[in-house]
Amino acid sequence: MAVDVYKDWLGIPDGPKPPDHYALLRLVQFEDDVEKISKNYTRLNAHVRKYAGGQYSNESQNLLNELARAMLCLKDLGRKKEYDASLGREFDESGGAVVATLADWIVDEGHATSDQRDEAESFADARGLSLRDAVVQMKLTDIETATQGYALELGRPYVNLAEMIPDDSVLDLIPRNVVKRHQCLPLFADDDVLLVACAYEPSPDLEEDMQLRYGMPMRAVIATPLSVNQAIAQYFAPGMRDEAAGDQAAPASKQKNSSKKAAPKKKQAASQMTADELQQRKLLGVILICWSVIGSAALDYFVVTKVLGWNSSYLALLTVAPVLSFFIWASHIKK
Repeated sequence: MAVDVYKDWLGIPDGPKPPDHYALLRLVQFEDDVEKISKNYTRLNAHVRKYAGGQYSNESQNLLNELARAMLCLKDLGRKKEYDASLGREFDESGGAVVATLADWIVDEGHATSDQRDEAESFADARGLSLRDAVVQMKLTDIETATQGYALELGRPYVNLAEMIPDDSVLDLIPRNVVKRHQCLPLFADDDVLLVACAYEPSPDLEEDMQLRYGMPMRAVIATPLSVNQAIAQYFAPGMRDEAAGDQAAPASKQKNSSKKAAPKKKQAASQMTADELQQRKLLGVILICWSVIGSAALDYFVVTKVLGWNSSYLALLTVAPVLSFFIWASHIKK
């Protein structure tokens, strides 16, 4: 049985489909209150997720993506203005919106006094921290609140990644070491623009890399560093995306054409490990080699000599240990 997700799940009356962003998020047209936009999105996101595990899982996923695109558009000041204009909204061009800095925002929102703000700026300068990290370490506010202010300073939307479900086809085109290096997470495409959750303002290198990999420009949304790292751990667990693109950026079309020449999965997975993970694997290999020698010596003493009564007390040490050590070296230490 077909379901009308807009009417049956969101309670949107009959009308144009898909509905505009305001109708989709159950907002009055041209709503400017960012907090109201966020609250409505969170409520509707939680409601639609209830259908994710049933017979309408595909419809649920598609609607969740629509809700996310609408929310991110309306929380981006520049995009919202363009979108509102396309719906017929007229603006007073006599003055532009003033973008508050994080330093001013934490005072205006009551998270800190002027003296505390100045102290936080001095604290950040003395320790080489960002102001966002400084206000959190000084316990003036939490990381989510500070990141919302940081996003406003950058003029970019803030996103809670716990409410996002990235597009797998997008994640499959980028390896884990790249998203870890840049502390970012590609989400999905929106009008031929790739939405990417970033912990910090994206660098030109990241923007160029994304353009080459996906064949479209990227637009950053801001999330907390912790949520980005947790999402990377969730969606790029070891062995989860062995077919992802290599470290060298390449357009998606070239990646598809070169799939027949792709390296074996084991080599591919190894190439996607970070330097820390490779070092940990090598250390594990050294430990295993040591235990193979100790185990062989114990086998010689307790089995070959004591049980079998053979005179050769180095049989396992000279035969078993080298074989085990070679395989451990090949699988854990050799690059």
